[in-house]
Amino acid sequence: MGLNQRGVLLFSLTALLALLSIVGFMTLNVQSDWAFIMQHRGSRLLAMLLVAIAMGLATVTFQTITHSRILTPSLMGFDVLYVLVHALALLLWKSQHLISWSPELRFIVEVIVMVAIALLLFHLLFNNSVRGLHVLILLGMVGGILFRELADVLQRLVDPSEFSIQQGSGIANFNRINLKLLWLGLVGTALCSIFVFGFRRSLDVLSLGRDVAINLGIPYRKTITLLMVAISVLISISTALVGPMLFFGLLTANLAYWLTGTHLHRWTLPTSILAGIVCLVGGQVLFGQLLNSSLPLAMVIELCGGMLFIVLLLRGIKQ
Repeated sequence: MGLNQRGVLLFSLTALLALLSIVGFMTLNVQSDWAFIMQHRGSRLLAMLLVAIAMGLATVTFQTITHSRILTPSLMGFDVLYVLVHALALLLWKSQHLISWSPELRFIVEVIVMVAIALLLFHLLFNNSVRGLHVLILLGMVGGILFRELADVLQRLVDPSEFSIQQGSGIANFNRINLKLLWLGLVGTALCSIFVFGFRRSLDVLSLGRDVAINLGIPYRKTITLLMVAISVLISISTALVGPMLFFGLLTANLAYWLTGTHLHRWTLPTSILAGIVCLVGGQVLFGQLLNSSLPLAMVIELCGGMLFIVLLLRGIKQ
């Protein structure tokens, strides 16, 4: 089953807008040599592309296995959980045995810890017992606040210079990108993307419900666990690069559903990525280069995503 004519048209327009956003970001208002532009803007562009891919794939996959178009990994506190793990790691890296570790190795260890905790939380929240959507959202919000406060306490325990650097890590900022982890994030995002796209047919079956998926031969618990590992890694990469974003995934995923008019993952997964590129890269072009505005893009995205969250919550939309 493919897209209808409207879905094909909107998908094509989204792809075109994403391409124009990338070209515009790299070419508008160029006042220096291209070597500097490629190094400066190219690294920022790559980071935004990785965030768009990571958040899009993680959110659509998470909403499929939780059967809700409202719940996202960020709303369940997974991105702030990585901030907490990172803050805890800052204290441990000061020890004599761990201070010599490279940033890449530290990140890998942090992701492993993040994945383990995220799997535990997921199985505690989404076990066989029935919980209402509003209860899950409340648990996610409370957990996110708790993780954020604990991370803030841990950051205050490090030395003042380190605290001043890490204090802003709880807020997304596309002008403060962790370039040290860019190439490691590229490898991780590529591997997770290949893995998730490889499971696209299984995701179509999982969207039909647990019992149907089991009856159709899907190894349910194993598949869910593997997908949650990929989701946790993708969220960790996005948060490590630019910081946590509460509503960005919700916005791009629901744009993908609306643009395609289908829940087939061979369409919704790439469309969520394209929508994320338009929001991030296109937003940077609009606010930073065309309007020359100092308004933070992350604030605009969170505002739009927050309004969408309220609308979805009031309407009670589920997959």
